[in-house]
Amino acid sequence: MSLESKIMDQMKDAMRAKDSIALEALRAIKSAIILAKTEVGAAEGLTEDQEVKMLQRLVKMRKDSAEIFTSQNRADLAEPELAQIAVIEKFLPAQLSEAEIEAIIQKIISETGASGIASMGKVMGLASAQIGGQAEGKVISGIVKKLLV
Repeated sequence: MSLESKIMDQMKDAMRAKDSIALEALRAIKSAIILAKTEVGAAEGLTEDQEVKMLQRLVKMRKDSAEIFTSQNRADLAEPELAQIAVIEKFLPAQLSEAEIEAIIQKIISETGASGIASMGKVMGLASAQIGGQAEGKVISGIVKKLLV
């Protein structure tokens, strides 16, 4: 079942339940899918990797917004953003723990013989390809930096 059909099914359920926050999040995903499909040079459908990156981008946008709202003491605006994150994350693959990510990166560093911060780009590229949608780039970057310094 494609992501788009899963989203449509969830939207119907959210409409029946009158869950406005879930419906708003699902509509945002649907909108992002449509935009990705209609981009110049876009293929007929989205690959699973493209779908995961799109969902991660949507989660990141909402986390950034919630962070800003929280810093401005606007909990009333931060709460819906956090609730939407929970809805969107249902469609993402299970996230790895920091210990699991660190083990993978440690293995990459030992295999490539990378040392020092100058090797960060090479390690980041390999780690991002291997870990994929199972961790945020910011978390991966922090662990790579910690292990290489």
